[in-house]
Amino acid sequence: MPPRTTLLLALMLCTAVAAAAAYGAAPQKPRARDLGVPFDGTPGPLNAITDVDGVLVGHTTLIDGNGKLVVGKGPVRTGVTAVLPRGADSMQQFSFAGWFSENGNGEMTGTTWVEESGFLEGPVLITNTHSVGVVRDAVIAWRVAHGPADPTESWWSLPVVAETWDGWLNDINGFHVKAEHVFHALDSARSGPVEEGAVGGGTGMVCNGFKGGIGTSSRKLTDKDGGYLVGVLVQCNYGRRQNLRIAGIPVGREIEGDDPYAWVPADLAERGSIIVVVATNAPLLPHQLKRIARRVSLGIGRNGSIAGNGSGDIFIAFSTANSRASELGHLVALQMVPNDSLDPLFAATVEATEEAIVNAMVAATDMTGIDGHRVRALPHDQLRAVLAKYNRLIR
Repeated sequence: MPPRTTLLLALMLCTAVAAAAAYGAAPQKPRARDLGVPFDGTPGPLNAITDVDGVLVGHTTLIDGNGKLVVGKGPVRTGVTAVLPRGADSMQQFSFAGWFSENGNGEMTGTTWVEESGFLEGPVLITNTHSVGVVRDAVIAWRVAHGPADPTESWWSLPVVAETWDGWLNDINGFHVKAEHVFHALDSARSGPVEEGAVGGGTGMVCNGFKGGIGTSSRKLTDKDGGYLVGVLVQCNYGRRQNLRIAGIPVGREIEGDDPYAWVPADLAERGSIIVVVATNAPLLPHQLKRIARRVSLGIGRNGSIAGNGSGDIFIAFSTANSRASELGHLVALQMVPNDSLDPLFAATVEATEEAIVNAMVAATDMTGIDGHRVRALPHDQLRAVLAKYNRLIR
């Protein structure tokens, strides 16, 4: 490897460690770039959705019990993840937003109003499929508690809550996610490095036959293209091992091992889902953010997704610019990036989505859940060996 490339890698790693230290956090577990996986584009300082100023992320992770499934008792492998677009101001200053469903076998509540109004009016929460209701109700209660002192100003709320299915590892019909877990995820949300892997809503998820979960990444545009940031957070639970590609290489076909869904007929195996949240500080209007949300599909496709019939692939994008857009009583002056200048933002969305998914898989660890169901994490050494075989490893 040329000395310049080696130096660049060392500088990237030092920057990531320094950024984590600056936020008072210990360096995270290895990420995809630490293993030498090549990606396109330039990440932000943390390579996370929290590179977009004001965006906060919080998790509640629930892991309890082992052995045989006893509905209502466990084992429990689930949780909640919260994304706050504007920190403490997320409920007072709405964000322009757009959403897109690549395949609709899933749920993201509140999106009909996002479509109609063009605004995201609070946080985005992600959990398991059978906990959407309790999470939605808890978000409403949290908003009332943190809202205006006059309760008559808190009559109405349509929270955005999304899900993926964790029933292979988790007692999903035991309804273990409670309101207090939602409150904790919201109240503990912070800036800085984002914990990845089997945490929060991603605790019990499976991705491409390996352990999945929460992953994040970001891209910084050049000054020529506006210098904007695009951050992505995923909860990935989709895909079949044979389709998995990383850095363009058919990694899933090269790494042998037990596939947790090997017993499922091939035409039913693509029954997972993925939720993706995109944040940017670029001044975009709702129709442009919907276009951004559509580009998430291309990032997932780079990793081998076919968006199977049973998969819920649902994405939402919001902008932290135009902070006064939801103010009442006067005309609002808005800014927007011209449509002809959107290509760099499209590329950043694709690139960050691709990397966030791989980060989720790299950060995850082996997990055993209900009835001894075991899901193996993507083995780092074998991943590196496969990429080296195809001359795609950054050493």
